[in-house]
Amino acid sequence: MNATIELIFDFVSPNAYFAYYPLKDMAAKYGSELLVTPVFLGGMHKLTGNAPPFIRDAEVKGKNEYAMLEMNRFIAKHGMTNWKMNPKFPFNSVTLQRLLCGVDAAERLKLLDLLLPAIWEHGLDASDPDAIGQALSSARLDAADLLSKTQEPTVKQSLMDNTDQAVARGAFGIPTIYVKTGDKSEMFFGKERLGQIEELLQSL
Repeated sequence: MNATIELIFDFVSPNAYFAYYPLKDMAAKYGSELLVTPVFLGGMHKLTGNAPPFIRDAEVKGKNEYAMLEMNRFIAKHGMTNWKMNPKFPFNSVTLQRLLCGVDAAERLKLLDLLLPAIWEHGLDASDPDAIGQALSSARLDAADLLSKTQEPTVKQSLMDNTDQAVARGAFGIPTIYVKTGDKSEMFFGKERLGQIEELLQSL
């Protein structure tokens, strides 16, 4: 049975970068469809009372340091050595997220393939529409058209609806992943669950 892998996604999360590429490989390996649902992580945190781990755990001695250790282990395991902390992190991702909402599912994946490395490997100022436009234009995309869509009321509403619906389904952070088979959907949270997701896909 083929499965659908849905990634609840926001560019601002480093863990979205880390989860996307292994999920993309898994989808190809197991004949699954990978869907990306853009949400606004800041809105999700407000709705759920959650907070970024580096803020939430700032007063817990040793916890953020250990999180960095695990992140470096993950980077080494998956060969993601091009990753660099974005100098503008945490940045406002609303324009990027609306950009994703303004295109279809296939174009959405192409934008991830273009912009994830730009942001998390090459330090793109992800909150600057001009910098985003330059990245789009460098890939021979119509930057003016894509960016104009981010100001359309329907696109803005789509991002808000996606965020509300993700929270209603139980999501509270990024990356949240749903694996759907038939009428069944299983939720996984965090890049640390990739092994569990692969086990599920293997069992189908």
